[in-house]
Amino acid sequence: MDRDDVPAPLSRRAFLRAILAGTSTALLAACGGTAPSAPGATSAPAASAPTTAPAAAAPTTAAATAESAPTTAAAPTAAAAPTAAAPAPTNTPLALPEGSAGKLTVIHRTEFFEAPQQMFRSTVEEFAKAKGVQLDISTADPNAFGDFIAKMSAAVQAGKPPDFAYHTLSVQQMHFVDIVEDVTDVVDELISKYGAVVPKTAEAEAKIDGKWYAVPFRSQADAWFARKDIFDAAGVDLTQLKILDDYREACLKVSDANKQIWGWGITVNKSGDGHTFITNVVQNFGGRFVDETGHKVTFNSPETVAAVKWLKETYTDPKYKPMLPPGIESWTDSSNNEAFLAGKIAYTYNAFTLYGKAKKDNNPIFPKIAALRKPMTNDGKQRLESGASGWLSIFKGAQNADLAKQLIMELLDPKNFTPMVKEGGGLFLPAYENMWTDDILQLDPNYATLKEIIFNDANYTGQAYPAAPNPAIANIDAQAITSQMMTNVINGSMTPEQAVEDAQRKMVLIFEEMGLPQS
Repeated sequence: MDRDDVPAPLSRRAFLRAILAGTSTALLAACGGTAPSAPGATSAPAASAPTTAPAAAAPTTAAATAESAPTTAAAPTAAAAPTAAAPAPTNTPLALPEGSAGKLTVIHRTEFFEAPQQMFRSTVEEFAKAKGVQLDISTADPNAFGDFIAKMSAAVQAGKPPDFAYHTLSVQQMHFVDIVEDVTDVVDELISKYGAVVPKTAEAEAKIDGKWYAVPFRSQADAWFARKDIFDAAGVDLTQLKILDDYREACLKVSDANKQIWGWGITVNKSGDGHTFITNVVQNFGGRFVDETGHKVTFNSPETVAAVKWLKETYTDPKYKPMLPPGIESWTDSSNNEAFLAGKIAYTYNAFTLYGKAKKDNNPIFPKIAALRKPMTNDGKQRLESGASGWLSIFKGAQNADLAKQLIMELLDPKNFTPMVKEGGGLFLPAYENMWTDDILQLDPNYATLKEIIFNDANYTGQAYPAAPNPAIANIDAQAITSQMMTNVINGSMTPEQAVEDAQRKMVLIFEEMGLPQS
């Protein structure tokens, strides 16, 4: 979004106040980092101990987002249990390392698989050693990221920002508060070496007014996951399923409560997964949250009402009750992970962490998992899907910006980057077309599906579609508007028409409060 296009009432100060007040915390927790809402899960791996090379003060752990790792459970309704490696929740205020001219200061996010994280750190450490500079490198804490943008804004204003960060935060938001440098020269050089950036949504998120304000580093994609063995046994050919109705009927067919197998593992409860699924259904029916500018709310439409009626039918009609696992109406982001990995459900939507967890733990269901593309829109014309990006950002006023640019080129050199992909379990994939080599695709039979998602031409931007992302749109899920809408419908307190109208009104309030008048 062009900041010059935003009416004057939407000020940087007001936006930062919104973040500090907590209304935008959910905006920063993307499992995919870019426009589409991404489902989350539970705990992430513990951060590695900060490393200093060759001689630097002990760094302070900074905050950014990370995909959280799903945990296994004995039953679909079990509470999430943190893995042994998970960091303890913390309410400690976010502290950031301060940048200085004589020290390269780097913040990086945690990874689901430890190996690519260690490779990233090793590359940075070797680079600093070769350049003869001090290094302050900190691993991000996924439990305390909520005020990262506000804190970084303060650091930039104080003239002491870290130099460089690897993250999955909203570049649109970081640019809006003017805390990141123009890195167009770096991206142009990378494109000349490695081909066009993928997914296409990366450009919508990070190229603003013709300039790149973050370097695409790696890609990933969410996917729909199915137990191929269960569908095969029921005579269902997954390749023949096209639209939402096809999948719903197939999930009903494979369900067997006596065997504790339920077909439908998707919730509409307040959660990243729930919000994403509701968005998918609305848009597959032809509903849109905003117009082509991204500034006008268009949620209340016959198409959206039809989608909400379909969702109501799915979760309340006695016909579909046999496919719904116990407690699905109150599932959180960890619940479908737990149920799928415990072998209780046959079909769900999730970040690729679910697949990675099964692989990491040698779960017996792993060879039976099929990664699928999203159901087609109801008219059968397209799939509204895309990958997500991980970013490399140089902060405004960084003391070592030129050195940070050299580091970016070093990290993306195939000799350093490809080994990270090989150890990334599908969560760490190339962000440039020509890096998708046959060697990468042969690592896993499901990577071909991930490539199709990431290379999709739809340029899908999640709730912002068909517009580019902006902070107002991101606040829709931050305030859980769509899941509350479905609660109102399922508990009978509102009709679908009333609930959609109520959701539209709430979205309008957000946009007007952020300086985007709706009348």
